[in-house]
Amino acid sequence: MMSMDRKSLLLGTILVFPALLAPGFAQPQPAGAAQSGPLTLTLKDALERAQKNDPQFLAAVADASVAGEDRMQAKAALLPTLGARSDYLGTQGNGQNPSGRFITNDGVHVYRDWAVLHQDLTAATFTRTGIERAAAAEAVARAKAEITRRGLAATVTRAYYALIVAERKYATAQQALDQAQRSLDISQSLERGREVAHSDVVKFQLQFNAQQQAFRESKLAMESTRLDLAVLLFPDFNENFAVVDDLNLAPALPPLADVQTMAERENPSLRVAMETLRGSKLDVSIARQSFLPTIAVDFDYGIEANAFALHSTVAADKELGPLPNLGYFVTASLNLPLWDWGTRRSKVRQAQIKQQQASVELTAAQRALVKNLRSSYAEAQAAREQVDSLRAAADLASESLRLNTLRYQAGEATVLELVDAQTTLTQARNAYDDGMVRYRLALANLQTLTGAF
Repeated sequence: MMSMDRKSLLLGTILVFPALLAPGFAQPQPAGAAQSGPLTLTLKDALERAQKNDPQFLAAVADASVAGEDRMQAKAALLPTLGARSDYLGTQGNGQNPSGRFITNDGVHVYRDWAVLHQDLTAATFTRTGIERAAAAEAVARAKAEITRRGLAATVTRAYYALIVAERKYATAQQALDQAQRSLDISQSLERGREVAHSDVVKFQLQFNAQQQAFRESKLAMESTRLDLAVLLFPDFNENFAVVDDLNLAPALPPLADVQTMAERENPSLRVAMETLRGSKLDVSIARQSFLPTIAVDFDYGIEANAFALHSTVAADKELGPLPNLGYFVTASLNLPLWDWGTRRSKVRQAQIKQQQASVELTAAQRALVKNLRSSYAEAQAAREQVDSLRAAADLASESLRLNTLRYQAGEATVLELVDAQTTLTQARNAYDDGMVRYRLALANLQTLTGAF
């Protein structure tokens, strides 16, 4: 039998172990971080930084901006345009008539300086289908940008909480390694006093070796997850940052009815399909409008004279004297399409085929939304229930360690049972952290369908 003082020392070490695990959930400081003052980031900060650096998201935003410019151009295309034109026509003279050698000209010197107002009048000018088509394309581009943003948010959330859990596990492994070292030292001391068998020392040595390897693996995992997050957040690949551990502050899961309402109203994939169908219908209208006549009107104001002046003599009628040159003329033309070998009709059929395909894609998107929403919500529910179960398991493991400590104090349990209880508590707390991350990621995936809640 071991002496009471050494037995009390071992008991004290074992009883301290659960208390040591609690601060182990704090974030460990990487080497050198305290010297340069690491940047502290919340999840919101991480999301904002990722949006500034992710090329796919920035490309989607650029596409949406380009689509917005297309809509502005479609509006401008319905309005008249104003331009200016200046010409000089120099004709070789023949010495006989004032018009020179080209009878179409009114003199050897002709000056034109006009302001030109041009307006095209088509069916689209009055129905504004071009503007609506551009607006539908812009809505599609913005919905795709939102899809990319939500996907990026889920990716950053996964990397953010992976780092937090890796830091927690690193701290827990460090505390467990220290405890294993102390237990090994005590067992060796007791063995020298012939108070315990060598098998106990072997058991503690095996435990120490396992904890040492677990510590190395946890450190490697922490460094790897830090790199994964850094590559998403910083353009210069900065690793000198810390994250705020808010894993215990996960939002509640809304009722299914509320989630369904949000998905119907805010789902970007469904919006893409709906706006694509609307655009395809407008394409059919635009193709049919090509069968209708078009009108072009030009209003010109300026001079066309033999001298660059407001008043001059006409070369062909000099006897009339100086006449005013400044004036206007209007040109209106009607273009009526008659025959193009079926090109316009083929374009109508093309637009109709695309409309049918867009309709099929819309129904498919609606079915996919229902399926994904239900599966994501079920995953979030299961993860939430698992968190409760894992929390209870961690509490039971802590209670088991306490009871085994009391049994050992009464001589009813061995040190090995206490070691098993310590290992069980460590595993239970790590599993609890993993369960909380699973719930966080389930919420993030659900929010890709519904938007933030």
